Amino acid sequence: MKIGIVCYPTFGGSGVVATELGKALADRGHQVHFVTYNQPARLDFFSENLFYHEVAVSNYPLFDYPPYELALASRLVDVVRFEKLDVLHVHYAIPHASAAFMAKQILLTYGISIPVITTLHGTDITLVGQDSTYKPVVTFSINKSDGVTAVSEHLKRDTYKYFKIEKDIKVIPNFIDLNRFSLKPKDHFKKAIAPNGERVLAHTSNFRKVKNTDDVVRIFAKVLEKIPAKLLMVGDGPERSGCEKLSRELGIAEHVRFLGKQDAIEEILSVSDLFLMPSQSESFGLAALEAMACKVPVVSTNTGGLPELNVEGVTGFLKDVGDVDGMAERAVYILEDEERLQTFKEAALAHAKNFELSNIMPEYENYYKEIIEQSKQEQLGA
Repeated sequence: MKIGIVCYPTFGGSGVVATELGKALADRGHQVHFVTYNQPARLDFFSENLFYHEVAVSNYPLFDYPPYELALASRLVDVVRFEKLDVLHVHYAIPHASAAFMAKQILLTYGISIPVITTLHGTDITLVGQDSTYKPVVTFSINKSDGVTAVSEHLKRDTYKYFKIEKDIKVIPNFIDLNRFSLKPKDHFKKAIAPNGERVLAHTSNFRKVKNTDDVVRIFAKVLEKIPAKLLMVGDGPERSGCEKLSRELGIAEHVRFLGKQDAIEEILSVSDLFLMPSQSESFGLAALEAMACKVPVVSTNTGGLPELNVEGVTGFLKDVGDVDGMAERAVYILEDEERLQTFKEAALAHAKNFELSNIMPEYENYYKEIIEQSKQEQLGA
């Protein structure tokens, strides 16, 4: 198949999933065309089946805000026409689904009908999409998509709850590449981080308010009262400076390292003993899955799709949003006993294998074929 993928080219979950999906599809012999305004962060190697088409946005002085949606729609028309794509797969509803709909209507004037699949990732539905400014467009674009997927059952329910959606939504969970995300031999790195055998806790995110990164620091401070430990904070964003300030105010700054954005997340996870995810909302929790694949148990909130991923008492523990004391107590429980910690680590990896790329990839391939065939039948019946 010839597949067009539209995504945000960033370190965020939707961009990561879209890029990893495209790379995997290319490895399986499909021709994959990425269409976005920058080269995706993880699209950093050459493959004969991978193509990148940049969306150039006009800087004409009339526009206070660059018309990205129009530029994207035009670029999609161009790519579909000249690369003869079979399907468009757009990740994150805003503005990709509406741009794809516009492109589809333009392509019909050229006698080309292309099916569009929209994948919902989370905040495009639970946060941004509910803004009254965008809600009618999001609702329309989803209903006009030929196929719709969501990354968790919880996100599917939320979509039906908050929007008047008439389309069937297929749940295809996020996935993990266990060739990349696995325990790496990084003992020398761990000794540098924790020279006295301290437990290492980790958190990775984009440091937005929804991630409750200040709670990560507060949880760690309480853990530190009970056992020697270090905290690795990976990523960057608007809440980072506040977390740095809080760690100083709590007197634990010497035990916390802010590492910024990192490409080799798996190497950092490989020296970690526990992953903290106290988010206000997580439609899936891809960062937690990456940790589990590296044999790192998870203490998280019980919000969104996290209970579908983090198994209570097996791969870690789930607590209510804001329950800093409860999450700290569960963290100590896992970390204080070496045998217990190893049991949780083994269970985390075992469960992560259920989301291995080779298990999820056929679901996408079969869905593409189903929607392409459905589109052909509709054209014949028109």
